[in-house]
Amino acid sequence: MAMTRPLAGITVISLEQAIAAPFCTRQLADLGARVIKIERPGPGDFARAYDTRVRGLSSHFVWTNRSKESLTLDVKAPGATPVMEGLLARADVLVQNLAPGAAARLGLDYETLSARYPRLIVCDISGYGGDGPYRDKKAYDLLVQSESGFVSVTGTAEEGVKAGASVADIAAGMYAYSNILAALIERGQTGRGKRIDVSMLESMVEWMSFPMYYAFDGAEPPPRAGAAHATIYPYGPFPTGDGKTVMLGLQNEREWSVFCKTVLGEPALATHAAFATNSLRSANRAQLRARIVEAFSHMTAEQVVQRLEEAKIANANVNTMADVWHHPQLAARERWRTVASPVGEIPALLPPGLTDARMDPIPAVGQHTDAILAEIGCSAAQVAQLHADGVV
Repeated sequence: MAMTRPLAGITVISLEQAIAAPFCTRQLADLGARVIKIERPGPGDFARAYDTRVRGLSSHFVWTNRSKESLTLDVKAPGATPVMEGLLARADVLVQNLAPGAAARLGLDYETLSARYPRLIVCDISGYGGDGPYRDKKAYDLLVQSESGFVSVTGTAEEGVKAGASVADIAAGMYAYSNILAALIERGQTGRGKRIDVSMLESMVEWMSFPMYYAFDGAEPPPRAGAAHATIYPYGPFPTGDGKTVMLGLQNEREWSVFCKTVLGEPALATHAAFATNSLRSANRAQLRARIVEAFSHMTAEQVVQRLEEAKIANANVNTMADVWHHPQLAARERWRTVASPVGEIPALLPPGLTDARMDPIPAVGQHTDAILAEIGCSAAQVAQLHADGVV
């Protein structure tokens, strides 16, 4: 029996660049949607040039653009209008993360489109949202990490730092993705599309709810604690006698007691006046850390992990990227696949929760332009003229 994925038959047109919108639409493609990615003629999505780390391709682009069709189109050119109309007439969803105000100037906002295409779902992804005093402010991942307060609670006591991954882009892409899925369900009930307005700032502030509530009503925010937990201790990285590092985390007093007995071999430490509660351990973490580091200095990382496992204390390796590529759990669960690309096959991780995701090729710039133009009714002569005029 042929496999039918949940979004088979859904067509998504995406005026996308960088990470947030491409990450959203790649996940729609994972579920079987047809995603037509509109790129600038020539260089295409500027994320293609971020780096050349994947056999000449950009790491960001490889991650967020498999299973899509690439159509080059200068959306500002007069000749682009009939092409866009042909695409939108067949589309279920339009996604865009152009510069602030650009979609409206092109007549590609929901208010303009909904009269002609009442079933169309339009998802706008921006830095700060479609209105308000920050509406036209430029936004990049690092800037939104900072604006949302993330940098203020991340890093060491001396310096705030950004996350090592594009978390603001990822957050916005995830909320766009989930809102589009909800809108498709809603359209099935009402028969009408809708506008979705997702901002990177609001997405990140939602993720910041714990530190915000911790600092509620003027209270002190959680302190920056490096790779350790800001308010629970011991919870973080500790060196071992063989020069390695083990990450561990305690959640309650029962675990603290068994940690002292089984891992440290100091059962009396559990009731020490300076460490008897989590609040005391967190307040006196420098003193407690010294005791733990001393105990671990006589053991290898493997021995520490063995004791932590015996005590049923949560722990993890501090893996490098090379370690993650070869992680035994991912291999055991058969989470790796390969996808085709302009430079050959590339490994790709199955999306979380899915075992039958669509894993089609990463497109070259404009790879599907002529085929898509023919599909919407352009003759061979018209296609040639669009190329000659630089529209596609």
